[in-house]
Amino acid sequence: MIRIITDSTCNLPPETLEKYNIRIAPISIQFLDETYEEDIDIDRDTFYRKIDEMGIIPTTSQPTPAWFAKFYEEADPEKDEVLVITITQKHSGTYDSAILAKSMVPDVEVTVFDSASISLGTGWMILEAARAVEEGKDMETILKRLEHIRDNSTLFLTPAVLKYLQMSGRVGKLQGAIASLLNVKPIIGLTDGALAAIENVRTRGKAIERLLTLTKEAFGDKPVKVAVIHARAEEDGRKLLELVKKRFNVQEVLFGDLVASLAVHGGPGVIAVFAYPV
Repeated sequence: MIRIITDSTCNLPPETLEKYNIRIAPISIQFLDETYEEDIDIDRDTFYRKIDEMGIIPTTSQPTPAWFAKFYEEADPEKDEVLVITITQKHSGTYDSAILAKSMVPDVEVTVFDSASISLGTGWMILEAARAVEEGKDMETILKRLEHIRDNSTLFLTPAVLKYLQMSGRVGKLQGAIASLLNVKPIIGLTDGALAAIENVRTRGKAIERLLTLTKEAFGDKPVKVAVIHARAEEDGRKLLELVKKRFNVQEVLFGDLVASLAVHGGPGVIAVFAYPV
């Protein structure tokens, strides 16, 4: 049996994680000297409330190797394999933690896969893997499918505010400063696992439209699976979701509120589209 482990950035809903028995290693969120583990002792409501009350943007750190080792130990070395699917290695040390944990449980066969994505981009890969396990597919087949998704997917996003990106350093600070000065909205793309500002537009409405245009340029009328992600911007997210359904040959869609450990870097109001060909 193949057991699946991931981290708390994957954005999959609890019912999906429970259905497929997917284990989650939590990202740590630090408010000064207070440390919390995502979705264990801090939820999204508390996260945003503490930002407002304390007037600071917290920092994050990857799960410890001990978290992964704990889950590896649940596997039976005689009949189980473990597949770990992590957030992009370019923006987190989570992949490295999962690799380090292998030496702590040497009897279990563990494969660690870098999704080179974030949020429901990673989430879609986990869901595809879980379904494949349920169908009885072997590790080699599952990894080929994951590589196909990783190599052929797109993710474009736009923030509502820029201070989070500027302070986190996840996207070029200079472009963020210029965008602030000009009062424009950056379009950010994920390429080879790294986020980068690719262009600026004048308004929020035009930014959302540009997300759709860039995705359309990538896939045209091909059948696609899609994720629409928002950070405390459900109204914008729902509008974008309806536009996606109208303009694309959508086979299946995921929709979710961005996890706190990623909202740290983009702030409330982020909206994103992830897609890949069926």
